[in-house]
Amino acid sequence: MPRLAAYQDFADATGPAGFVLVRVVEAKGSTPRDADAWMLVSGSGGFGTIGGGRLELEAIDQARAVLAGAEAAPLALPLGPAIGQCCGGHVTLSFEIIPPARLGEIRAMVEAEDAADPEVWLFGGGHVGRALASALLLLPVKVHVAETRADELALTPQGATRHLTALPESLVETIAPGGAVIVLTHDHALDFLIVSAALARDDLAQVGMIGSDTKRMTFEHQYVREGGDKARLARLTCPIGRKLADKRPEVIAATVAADIIAALAEWREASRQDAS
Repeated sequence: MPRLAAYQDFADATGPAGFVLVRVVEAKGSTPRDADAWMLVSGSGGFGTIGGGRLELEAIDQARAVLAGAEAAPLALPLGPAIGQCCGGHVTLSFEIIPPARLGEIRAMVEAEDAADPEVWLFGGGHVGRALASALLLLPVKVHVAETRADELALTPQGATRHLTALPESLVETIAPGGAVIVLTHDHALDFLIVSAALARDDLAQVGMIGSDTKRMTFEHQYVREGGDKARLARLTCPIGRKLADKRPEVIAATVAADIIAALAEWREASRQDAS
């Protein structure tokens, strides 16, 4: 968990004065981050972000003033010309000193955020699979790579969870709801089994398969012929990524990663609306 490790590095460098928890308690209009976004500020460093720019600089100055003994009063900021920003919204920030004795509470907050990160399962650890794993490891998701070939799986970037299995389709049922499945295996028969298992679920944010329009048509014909529900095919993204002239694995991975993050965000928003 890179975020947890980064927090621990920050906490380890904190002096006896502790640090300040800066939280967005209200966000109106166009703002860099929403309410409940937070960051930590010590006398010499920081962890997290509330959006950057002049807003964050003002927050850091106020937090360090609080550490030096100033009152920890809320700070209301219009994001306009007065502070050199043009978002147009309005943000209210709170400030709370966190002494060393409470470091564990903040660690628990970081762990909770990490635990809430959605799962992205890559079935296939070849060139594109490895490039995509590397791209996703920079993002707030849990990366899993499943492979039937031990030698390919061994090349998976550090930080991803590895699964060596002769039956990758059997792992689909273990994926947490709201996750994404991206199929990039070396075997079309495996692709079919994994995608079919993923389409059988209604609680995945994305089901994607590398390939072409022709590969999709071939899959659709076989899927329906073998009894698959034709309506479920609308949930399959194939081809994945953008159609670019540059087909190097890293370029493909960049566009696919962007699409995955968008699909996960849309799923979360739809889930929030359904719950409200």
